Amino acid sequence: MPNINVNGTTLVYSDQGPKDAPVLVMCHSLFFDQTMFAHQTEYFSKTIRIVSYDLRDQGQSSRSDLKSVDMDTHTDDAIALIEALNLAPCFFAGNSMGGFIALRLAARRPDLLKGCIVLGSSGELEYKLSDFSPLIDGVNAQGTEPFIDTLMYIMFGDDYLADASRASEREYWRDHMLKLGPDIARSAHGVIHRTGVLDELKDCKVPMLILAGEQDHAYEVPLSHNIAQTVADSQMFVIPKAGHSVALEQPKIVNEYISDFISEHS
Repeated sequence: MPNINVNGTTLVYSDQGPKDAPVLVMCHSLFFDQTMFAHQTEYFSKTIRIVSYDLRDQGQSSRSDLKSVDMDTHTDDAIALIEALNLAPCFFAGNSMGGFIALRLAARRPDLLKGCIVLGSSGELEYKLSDFSPLIDGVNAQGTEPFIDTLMYIMFGDDYLADASRASEREYWRDHMLKLGPDIARSAHGVIHRTGVLDELKDCKVPMLILAGEQDHAYEVPLSHNIAQTVADSQMFVIPKAGHSVALEQPKIVNEYISDFISEHS
């Protein structure tokens, strides 16, 4: 896959679909990489240009020596990527951690966006800090293996975890998380110690699609409602039988919502 040097790091990315079509940039969750959007890439690359990338310190992108990578740094990376690849104005979609970045882009660089798509995310301080902080400390000390069942529960909904037809995909992601080294804690530290962004979004004019998983064990539905109530030009939908990894768990309905949103705002 191609890579690009931006903002002091090297990001690995995928760029598929017609180059003269509307652009959708997709930004993944903590503990994942760009392939969490494989269902979206397959679906959308026939009709739109879809760019997905590995966040700094994750996937195949370069590692840093920072003790913690904060959301502002990730947002600056996204800005630099969009500008370097001449993708603006684009649609930007992010799941969870990617959603934190999407919200900051909408608030700070609306000129880069046609629309913002936020999945399984929050605009607030980490409300489960007392739960997540010792978990991340444990990952930093021991890696992910002792905590893999907890991580799977956080990242996926009950229906997905119990669905025999998704066992192969589920095992792929379990294995992916097991292979993560203790250095993933740097990214996780930045996630759980992020600042809130709702105040910045009060005057946001970027159209926004907000998708919340009905069974999200990390960021429950009311957090998405709070974003929708803050951003005037927003629409929100709760995705049945989806957990935290909304686009991965229920790709068909998510793809339909995203497709309608892009058509409406292109």
